[in-house]
Amino acid sequence: MDFERVRAELQKLEGNIGVFIEAGDGSKLQINADAPIEAASVIKLPIMGAVFEAAQAHRLSLDEMVETRAEEMMPGCGVLTRMHAGLRVTVRDLVVLMIIVSDNTATNRLIDLVGMDTVNGFIDRQGLRGTRLRRKLFDEKLAARGIQNTVTAMDMGLLLRRILDGTLVSPEASGEMLDILSCQQLNGKIPFYLSYNLDRKEPISPDIDCAHKTGEDTGITHDVGILFTDRPSIFCFLSEQTDVQKTLRAIQKTAGIVAYPERTDFA
Repeated sequence: MDFERVRAELQKLEGNIGVFIEAGDGSKLQINADAPIEAASVIKLPIMGAVFEAAQAHRLSLDEMVETRAEEMMPGCGVLTRMHAGLRVTVRDLVVLMIIVSDNTATNRLIDLVGMDTVNGFIDRQGLRGTRLRRKLFDEKLAARGIQNTVTAMDMGLLLRRILDGTLVSPEASGEMLDILSCQQLNGKIPFYLSYNLDRKEPISPDIDCAHKTGEDTGITHDVGILFTDRPSIFCFLSEQTDVQKTLRAIQKTAGIVAYPERTDFA
């Protein structure tokens, strides 16, 4: 694949940008792909992997029931914070909520259940060099000290490749993680141009499936995922200290270019 159009879009952006793309033909584009970038909600991808690894080792059960507690409700994305305390859900439910609606309450509960050291042990075993879980979400004291979770585009690409190949934890675990990522509800970035009505100049329901995880915060917008083109592509785009709206548009356009390299109509 010719990545010159992608490079041209990236050159327009400010801030720290990390990109890892593995196109369906096997060609790769890496730009600052090994640079640690503040993770935002993309850290939830390795957390999911660590939970499935713990379940595989019988250290917890995905069917175990967990009761929500009022003091654990987190602001921001998700639905649990809007529901009554004492709601009983399974560990698997927490994983699904963490990924498909980026539920922050579910995420922190999973970190408590599996353990931060266990998550980082999983990260180390996967050989992810720039990824680290250093704090729970919305830990304002640690955040004020500059302690942040980090990921790299290359690390997330490696995880997604292993999920796609069925080698992350086990074939069965990889398949379930892929199914969860495919149910993502926050679809304004990578999937935006995966189907596009040329006459009406607006997105329509995607005809290319996408399994992905987003992340966002002040000056941050990320999306990492798998595009199910004829030959699946891995697409990881991270950014920080950036103009979020401009960079969001770049994510949409570059994903469209990777999915449809023959098209030139992306606005």
